[in-house]
Amino acid sequence: MKLIKEPTSKFVRVICNNCKNEQIIFGKASTNVKCLKCGKVLVKSRGGKAAIRAKVKEVL
Repeated sequence: MKLIKEPTSKFVRVICNNCKNEQIIFGKASTNVKCLKCGKVLVKSRGGKAAIRAKVKEVL
């Protein structure tokens, strides 16, 4: 029997520092992610684990 490795990537619920909008983003985003309400960059891509520039509310 083979064990399946648990994925290391997670989805994260963040709160925009500018407008307080809640949004769910991918923890290893390959592109910059902007707030859907105000357009501020919430996640900056770094090739691997993304740099989250918003307040993390919970890891899903």
